[in-house]
Amino acid sequence: MNLVIDRGNSSTKIAVFDDHCLVCQETLRACVPSVLTTLIETYYIDQVIYSSVVPTESVLTDFFNSNTLRFVELTNQTPIPITLAYETPQTLGRDRIAALVGAWFLRPHKAALVIDMGTCITYDFITADGVFVGGNIAPGFAMRLKAMHTFTGQLPKVDVAQPTNYLGTSTHQAILGGAYWGILHEIEGVIGQLKLNYDEFSIFLTGGTTNYFEKQIKNCIFAEPNLVLVGLNEILIYNDIH
Repeated sequence: MNLVIDRGNSSTKIAVFDDHCLVCQETLRACVPSVLTTLIETYYIDQVIYSSVVPTESVLTDFFNSNTLRFVELTNQTPIPITLAYETPQTLGRDRIAALVGAWFLRPHKAALVIDMGTCITYDFITADGVFVGGNIAPGFAMRLKAMHTFTGQLPKVDVAQPTNYLGTSTHQAILGGAYWGILHEIEGVIGQLKLNYDEFSIFLTGGTTNYFEKQIKNCIFAEPNLVLVGLNEILIYNDIH
């Protein structure tokens, strides 16, 4: 059994895989040894992969080493089954790498655009040859709403929600609609621009605010909330083989 840990900016996702099959998944506010111990004992974990957007705490690495588990921490040096044509791989987010590998596993040898809607929205493209050619990073849904409140004197704080109309009839609805429809048009614009250069590619949508947008996007998409976890598991399997 494989234990997969993805630590993001606001939460930590943990999953157990039996080979390529997801057995269980949960989201935690913090990754603590007591929770990991329960999972390890319940599912007879053999190996672990850990990915984090923040520096790894020594308490976790010490925990894994003390439990004599095969432990892989995803870095820019970790062998992966795709090629990164990126000028600064050392600054490339681990979650972006994992999501690309997940897309490559689910749709092998198919070009793909991966849209990860987390704290930030990332747009990453992989070719049919398995080469990550680049991507873009934009503010996420909550970040856009927070920025309008923070950097102005009068605009109120607005929580993430689905707008009721395209044009807002109140300041609250105008802020919400500006953020929401702006993201939707941004997604459609990215897809349209890539279609000028690539005849065919899959579109994967993942991340915390996916449910607000997946039904609105006109293009055929694969909504996969566990794409990063799937990719991490495939990286772990790849390193076990190689």
